[in-house]
Amino acid sequence: MRVVVQRVSCAEVTVAGEQVGSIGPGMLVLLGVGEGDDETDAGYIAGKLAGLRIFDDGQGRMNLSVQDVGGKVLLVSQFTLYGDCRKGRRPSFTRAADPEAAEVLYRLVASRLRRAGVEVETGQFQAEMAVSLTNKGPVTVLLDSEKQF
Repeated sequence: MRVVVQRVSCAEVTVAGEQVGSIGPGMLVLLGVGEGDDETDAGYIAGKLAGLRIFDDGQGRMNLSVQDVGGKVLLVSQFTLYGDCRKGRRPSFTRAADPEAAEVLYRLVASRLRRAGVEVETGQFQAEMAVSLTNKGPVTVLLDSEKQF
């Protein structure tokens, strides 16, 4: 699994002009599921997200998690995180999981975050979405369940 995490003041996702998810302060999480990912990967990512210390403490240092600050997560599926652009000009998505398996794991990440006490909003799986956000910092980090970065 690959994840792009952005610390936000606010974020929302719309489908066909209708808002399907919206948060105030917290994290916008773009989640890509790769071929071969399983429940272990989902657990690893959910645990990292719940405890990721990217929010400022009283001294302005990134020492607090989304849980510590009472923030929310907007979780949006994004298979294009597995786009391979090394050859040619058109990305190859052969390393992305098939949609059925990806949706199960996407929903599992959301469920595990909720179980950890994090409020989660989601996009709409396999829909063309418009995502808007105000990145606070800006702070953007990458996570990978295979620990490649």
